[in-house]
Amino acid sequence: MTRAPVESSVVIVGAGPAGLAVAACLQAARVPHVIVEQAGEVGTAWRHHYHRLHLHTDKAHSGLPYRDFPKSYPRYPSRQQVVDYLDDYAQHFQIKPFLNQTVKKARHVGSQWEVQSQDTLYRAPTMVVAAGYNREPQRPSWPGQDAYGGQILHSAQYANGAPFKGQRVLVVGLGNSGGEIALDLWEHGVQPSVAVRSPVNVIPREFFGVPFLTMAIQQRRWPPRLADAINAPVTRALIGDLTRYGLRKPAQGPVTQIHSTGRIPFIDVGTIGLIKQGHLQVRPGIERFTRDGVVFTDGREERFDAVVLATGYRPNVGAWLEDGGQALGTNGAPLGSGQSTSLPGLYFCGYYISPTGMLREIAQEARQLAQLISERQRAAVQAGRLCRCPTGRLAGRP
Repeated sequence: MTRAPVESSVVIVGAGPAGLAVAACLQAARVPHVIVEQAGEVGTAWRHHYHRLHLHTDKAHSGLPYRDFPKSYPRYPSRQQVVDYLDDYAQHFQIKPFLNQTVKKARHVGSQWEVQSQDTLYRAPTMVVAAGYNREPQRPSWPGQDAYGGQILHSAQYANGAPFKGQRVLVVGLGNSGGEIALDLWEHGVQPSVAVRSPVNVIPREFFGVPFLTMAIQQRRWPPRLADAINAPVTRALIGDLTRYGLRKPAQGPVTQIHSTGRIPFIDVGTIGLIKQGHLQVRPGIERFTRDGVVFTDGREERFDAVVLATGYRPNVGAWLEDGGQALGTNGAPLGSGQSTSLPGLYFCGYYISPTGMLREIAQEARQLAQLISERQRAAVQAGRLCRCPTGRLAGRP
């Protein structure tokens, strides 16, 4: 059943942390808006992450605008605590998205953005895309994979290690998800190994009790190479030389890596200890699969009962945003986040990989976008391009 079109001043796509933050800031600026969410609840990505997940950034620097994490929460809240926080955030600000609305396409028509779901058309002069960076799992493939007799699953499908107790499991990738999943597997009585194809920067979650995020914030205006040079001695003292365990160090330091490639370094929450103790085996990249395991690039062949692909995600906004080429890169990710784009009335929130934490970055972007949008709409009213309807809603002149 097709419903009547919904019109507002702003349409926000996505009701995760970014969408909720933008909604709260627009509410504070008294800018009417609607939120379109494909799932049946807010914060759906957090609800489906693996159970062991905790914030890798401390709660003091991770709260969304106008509402901190509860004081009763630990320094690094759990996945469920983040979900509860997002539920409370939406309830506190009375944010009520249009749920179960899968966006099929969005396009700019005249002075309006038209967002089409499976049954409803949403129109607004302004659109904020906050659909999340982790929208589509990346699933690489290898020769012989189809003949492999074990289970292959992406980290998006992984809940916990209980189903794999007593088995040999290979985790592909040593990002923050891969490292914590390997730790979770070991804690559930699994024999884990991790395939690490590329060099990896490893940093501790804390420097002598001070969260790494706090240091990154203090150093945010420093040149990346300078920050890396100053942090390197402390990192070496806390992490040590990992080459003996099969982990190569990249030429770039962690801060430089973030700025140049957008890749977050591996924040250790106990995985490196497992490696040093011999509980987690490090292997190179995969060359091919066999019937009961894999052959690595160094020629070593091993048997594994299952393989977990901790190979990341891509936003793939271009799958539904028509004519977004000017604002999107070749990988479908926005070229900018938290700022104006080359397309009129189009904004993105939550797509910049920040060295000071994604939730902190989202909070800053949301405040900035609310200011940009309210200023743009005031200018449009003054120019006579928008009129105030009897409901108080801003709408484009026909």
